[in-house]
Amino acid sequence: MHYLMQNIERYLLCCRELTAFRSQNGRIDENSLHYEIIEQNDCHVIAFVQFEEILMEGSGWVAARIPCQGRLCLTLDRYGRVSHATLL
Repeated sequence: MHYLMQNIERYLLCCRELTAFRSQNGRIDENSLHYEIIEQNDCHVIAFVQFEEILMEGSGWVAARIPCQGRLCLTLDRYGRVSHATLL
């Protein structure tokens, strides 16, 4: 299970699918990224993902932090690594 958790975390930090949960095309704060496994079997994991979207002002200051969330279906390969994700 620990190996799977590390694979999920690594995948989420670089996956494009999280951008669909943003509201204003801001940057994803990787330090605020959290997930919870809702369902799991040998082929996939359903994860509830949360993070903060950071909106910047033109001067480079943080203008706002917007909470974002959504569900992903993470497909696992035969080694238990995440091969791709689908929005739910």
